Amino acid sequence: MLAVHVESGRVSVRRRPRPRRREGLALVRLLCGGVCNTDLELLRGYYGFRGTPGHEFVGEVVETDDRALVGRRVVGEINLACKDCDWCRRGLGRHCPHRTVLGIVEHPGCFSEFFTLPECNLHVVPDNVPTEAAVFTEPLAAACEVLEQVAIPPGGEVAIRGPGKLGQLVARVLGAHGCRVSMFARHDHAPRAAFRWVVDATGSAEGLRQCIEMTQPRGTVVVKSTVHGAVRLETAPVVVNEIALTGSRCGRFEPALELLRTGRVQVEDLISARFALSDAPLAFRAAARRGALKVLLAPGLRQRVQGAGQSSKWPTLLPPTMSV
Repeated sequence: MLAVHVESGRVSVRRRPRPRRREGLALVRLLCGGVCNTDLELLRGYYGFRGTPGHEFVGEVVETDDRALVGRRVVGEINLACKDCDWCRRGLGRHCPHRTVLGIVEHPGCFSEFFTLPECNLHVVPDNVPTEAAVFTEPLAAACEVLEQVAIPPGGEVAIRGPGKLGQLVARVLGAHGCRVSMFARHDHAPRAAFRWVVDATGSAEGLRQCIEMTQPRGTVVVKSTVHGAVRLETAPVVVNEIALTGSRCGRFEPALELLRTGRVQVEDLISARFALSDAPLAFRAAARRGALKVLLAPGLRQRVQGAGQSSKWPTLLPPTMSV
């Protein structure tokens, strides 16, 4: 089978044996995968990663203990928890200290023709949701997590800094909730202390500082960005203005799938380009371009759509902040 490999700043496509399925795992055939900013950060050295990336996918179940799942389209939660520790018993398997993470930490990712994931991580895609929309389930769930963590009422005015893929999804989720959303790009001027709730989706250390400046006293900054490397933060404005910083990562899939099923959130207009799995180096380059939104990979594609340059080496990637 074909599998994408990331190592030392390079993306390549290699032939690998099809993975063997262990008890409790499902063997899944990739239908469509999405390149996200975390994949670009892995290419830059995040987690010291080497191997097969990819954690946003729609797949077809090929083999599993639960025969009812065979042949079904599925999406999957990316954290593989131990289920035995105190965190797991408290329902915090996403924070299990023993977990592995699909395509990120010690579990090969979905950017291959076949991969494995625990059956308990899988969610069946509703029949009326197209595959290219369903591939947004994981990042859409991360966007929904904002409302799981912070009590923002309908009608609440929220600022989002960073109009890239994740920022756009957060805006759509909050809009469906009835919030009034103001979006700010990287270099946009924003009023100081103007918003009770601010979401940082910039992917940059500077963006977090700007978000703090925009927040009212006793307001909340929801930090959605993951940035490779240390982030310097002046704590005085946070302390003096009693601002809460809430880290926000993965979310439950059920709310995301319901938003897609009902059509309350539309996502397919966020697709920038589609590539065959064999053209993964070009797909990563396209995803790193300033202004790019979602780039898709699919084994079934025979021809590139909206292709990019030919080089597969990036000494310095564009920052994950995508201005539009």
